[in-house]
Amino acid sequence: MNAKVDAYISNAQKWEKELEKLRMIILDCGLDEELKWGAPCYTFQKKIVVMIGELKKCCLLSFFKGSMLYDANNILSKPGENTQTARVIRFTSVRDIVKMESILKAYIYEAIEVERAGLKVVLKKNPEPIPDELQKKLDEIPALKNAFYALTKGRQRAYSLYFSQPKQSKTRESRIKKCIPQILDGKGLNDDYIQMRK
Repeated sequence: MNAKVDAYISNAQKWEKELEKLRMIILDCGLDEELKWGAPCYTFQKKIVVMIGELKKCCLLSFFKGSMLYDANNILSKPGENTQTARVIRFTSVRDIVKMESILKAYIYEAIEVERAGLKVVLKKNPEPIPDELQKKLDEIPALKNAFYALTKGRQRAYSLYFSQPKQSKTRESRIKKCIPQILDGKGLNDDYIQMRK
């Protein structure tokens, strides 16, 4: 067991017992435990298989390549509408976790087999166009353009989705303006939040 994960769970706002139960189930499946991105991660041969975490209304078990799982019990859901690979199961009680323990282990073992086989998720290429307001700023500020395209594809996508959400151009421009320093620093949209959780 990892001391950083011990601290994460003991500092949980509401879901300490549920997180501890999920942790025991996962460790019973033989995965290695570490803290990455401020959350408990469980790996097979250094590749992330599952993560656990807490939200205000639930805790969750997140499968890193969940889109590749069979999901015979229809219990996996996307954490967000634009998510391509991860799938989660949400919990609000230890009792629910205990009831599903054998199913959870079956899903975890299937996820381990996905990693053992070296399977890769095929992502949609450029699924989100760059908003016009962002493209204008990239054209105006060469340093911003270089910094934006130096980000990982996932970080570029997160920014594009975030900037595209508002209906009004003025709001999109405001969001872009606020994020320029973060992009120039080579940070993703949620990097500061993740760093704060560590």
